Amino acid sequence: MSRWRALQESDAAFDNPFLSPEFTITVGELRDLVRVAVLYDGQDIAGFFPFERHPMGIGKPVAAGLTDAQGLIHAKDLDVDPAKLLKSCGLSVYEFDHLVSGQPLLDERHERHPSPIIDLRDGYGRYTASLREHSGKTYKSTLAKGRKLQREAGTLRHDYATTDLAPLRTLLGWKTDQYRRTGRTDRFSHQWIVELVERLLATQSESFAGVLDMIYVDDEPVAGHFGLRTRTTLAGWFPAYDTRFAKYSPGLIHHLAMAERAAESGIQVIDMGRGQKEYKDKLKNGELEVAEGRVARVGPAAGVHWMMRVPVRKTRATVMANPFLLKTADKALKTYGRLRTVLQG
Repeated sequence: MSRWRALQESDAAFDNPFLSPEFTITVGELRDLVRVAVLYDGQDIAGFFPFERHPMGIGKPVAAGLTDAQGLIHAKDLDVDPAKLLKSCGLSVYEFDHLVSGQPLLDERHERHPSPIIDLRDGYGRYTASLREHSGKTYKSTLAKGRKLQREAGTLRHDYATTDLAPLRTLLGWKTDQYRRTGRTDRFSHQWIVELVERLLATQSESFAGVLDMIYVDDEPVAGHFGLRTRTTLAGWFPAYDTRFAKYSPGLIHHLAMAERAAESGIQVIDMGRGQKEYKDKLKNGELEVAEGRVARVGPAAGVHWMMRVPVRKTRATVMANPFLLKTADKALKTYGRLRTVLQG
């Protein structure tokens, strides 16, 4: 683990908790699919490649579908032949959707996407100054709604980096309601994901920890977030709020409070993850880059995988890139979510 950590901390591109050894180890305790390839340069360990091996030799990132940073953790300028790596790992294909920059697996065929961040390297004050300059209306209205929330509901309190399970379960309940309301698949219907989050909350060290924080009014929970951190990067993961307070924009109120406390604790970057969300556009003051695609060896399994996955991915990318199509798809999902809620009720 010490060598993994040293490699991770040697390159800013790897400064994400989803690339930390603790994350892979914890997922591996719950998922038999998890593997780690150790790469050598002579006698020296030069890299680690965490992955999941699925049937037919299909490789995916650890906790595929949940993570916003994926890839090898490796020494600078390490020469890696992707085909040889896949063969050594018993893989026909490795597919990814959040591969971090600078990876030896990347080439010009792979699609690049922005991953918005809250950059706190110059401090919270400088961050809010940039918000006032570029998103002044959002910043001022969020502060005003925070004051209104306190006038109408009670004193605002922020509990940052708590390890209490009770607020975590409240947060996951809100998130489940959000998934159902918007027509998305409820991730927390899978027990292993619930247990993963609980175990990560209990993991607390200087270099890696689960971070749960909530805001309250008169001790009633309003909004919160569960994510993971390294020493200097907090990865956004599961934000949610109580819809009874929706008119106050509790998610934005919470994110500003979280950014302030995170900066005080030494966090320099909050990585909000790839994806077009209105709150990300309003809060970001920078971007990273992640890639989507696959690497494959020639063979039947790779061909079957291409037919099953690549056309679907390209169609999805077309929808995401077109505002009209995206709005239409989102509306359809929300309609489905409302119907599902009525039928289940």
